[in-house]
Amino acid sequence: MKAAKETVVAIEYTLKDDQGNVIDASGDRGPMEYLHGAQNIIPGLEQQIEGLIAGESRSVTVPPELGYGVFNEKLVQRVPISSFGGHAVQPGMRFHAETNLGMRVLLIREVLDQEVVLDGNHGLAGKTLHFDIKVVSVRAAELSEVAHGHPHSSGGCCSGGGCGCSH
Repeated sequence: MKAAKETVVAIEYTLKDDQGNVIDASGDRGPMEYLHGAQNIIPGLEQQIEGLIAGESRSVTVPPELGYGVFNEKLVQRVPISSFGGHAVQPGMRFHAETNLGMRVLLIREVLDQEVVLDGNHGLAGKTLHFDIKVVSVRAAELSEVAHGHPHSSGGCCSGGGCGCSH
């Protein structure tokens, strides 16, 4: 069976940056399963997996536009340090915030005397991504998986632990 819309695909992968540094890898976690065609992974990677069968390997380069997007300076802003209500803040901290674009993860880039510099870009925005992938398995998705938009582990939806999808 080929990777196509409404199939569950399991891949082993290594993700590297332009310098060849490993950013992430499936490694000991085992293969990553996703529902093909349901926007579970970045578009550029999904496009390159389309049509592959179990056992096939491929090296894939994904430009920012098909990955986590181009870096957007408009998502970097300064806010008064008083906005944090006296809580200690440090560069590198991340938090969730409701923005005019909806809920986003923000990174504290810099802490100044009276201001904090926040960044709403994804950590890999603006980066070209290099994947080495191997397709481990491809199977037809179950109707409930298609309805919920993601694959289910053995034991039911999210191994019976509840996934937040409405059943």
